[in-house]
Amino acid sequence: MELTWRWFGKNDKITLSMLRQIGVEGIVTALHDVPLGEVWTREQIHDLRRYIEDHGLRWSVVESLPVTETIKYGGPDRDAQLDIYRQSLRNLAAEGIRTVCYNFMPVLDWARTDLLHPNADGTYNLFFSYAEFAYFDIYILERAGAREEWASFRFPEGVGQGRNVLAEVEELRRTMTPEGEHRLVDNIIVKTQGFVSGNIREDDEHPLELFRQLLARYDGIGKEQLRHNMKYFLEAVMPVCRECGINLCVHPDDPPIPVLGLPRIVRTDEDINWFLTAVDDPHNGLTFCAGSLSAGAQNDVVALARKYAHRTHFVHLRSCHIFPNGDFTEASHLGGRANVVELCRIFEAENPNLPMRVDHGKTMLGDEARGYNAGYSFLGRMYALAQVQGVLAALKSLHL
Repeated sequence: MELTWRWFGKNDKITLSMLRQIGVEGIVTALHDVPLGEVWTREQIHDLRRYIEDHGLRWSVVESLPVTETIKYGGPDRDAQLDIYRQSLRNLAAEGIRTVCYNFMPVLDWARTDLLHPNADGTYNLFFSYAEFAYFDIYILERAGAREEWASFRFPEGVGQGRNVLAEVEELRRTMTPEGEHRLVDNIIVKTQGFVSGNIREDDEHPLELFRQLLARYDGIGKEQLRHNMKYFLEAVMPVCRECGINLCVHPDDPPIPVLGLPRIVRTDEDINWFLTAVDDPHNGLTFCAGSLSAGAQNDVVALARKYAHRTHFVHLRSCHIFPNGDFTEASHLGGRANVVELCRIFEAENPNLPMRVDHGKTMLGDEARGYNAGYSFLGRMYALAQVQGVLAALKSLHL
């Protein structure tokens, strides 16, 4: 697989010169300075592509060309936004960039409750606590119906059996401080969103109110309607993908559960099969994020890789560990539920040229003090990249 790295543009504290030194071959990036809903012009794309190539690297994957909320919920300007999206795709193809990752998660991209969860070895990982997330939903966001939804929440078979999340929320309420509430707001809707061209930026003065307004746009929209809207999107953009030779690949929902009353439609085997057959075109594919999928106890990650490798256009290698109570954390790239070694074997056999990036590495050896984006450390990801390089070299040497 092609060794790629997610890089956040010219202002990223991790420079392209650093990446070339550690064996990165391709860059995964986006035009992060272009406001949501505007065309990515060919001139802007050309400028960034040339900058990357001047450092001896190539722009391998766009992550992400954002699908605006109005496309997801079917707003009145949806068709105008689809015109903009198609033009951006044409401009990318004209500059030779033909793998485009996107997501169809309403409002909230990936979610964690703790961005620096301590490990026994002194490193830190991202962590998701159901009790803290439910506390945020019920007592900070104060979403109508949240308490009732959490009262009926059921964990996948094998984890969280007998767990009473609401009782844990009430226990948290007795000890929660204003600083703790601020941390949850920051972790859930600010620090994990703004740097990826999200709906909430770190300089927004009232992120909770803005977040509530975004959620309100999905009132009355359930799983089937969101699926209909995704199919509408895919049918609108696939002709351009065929015309330009672009592989469009959706990122699974992270975590793979319904959140905050919002439907999630790319989280299970059945979901993946649905969108691939709803618009059955080889350019309509999957970003196989082993981490997102392994965060769901319902998912057999290796089985999913075998089943969908032929429709996978981009791979995210990471792994999650699920605790018996259902909470989960990012694991070592050689640990957790994903079985990264077997995934490498599967994808190398299917398509050894697939772009792959390690994802959400540990925070280690001072990463936490260097101002990197949440989940995107340098030393932790470099360590993970070295692990994966070793796996790939072993597979090649042993002809596996």
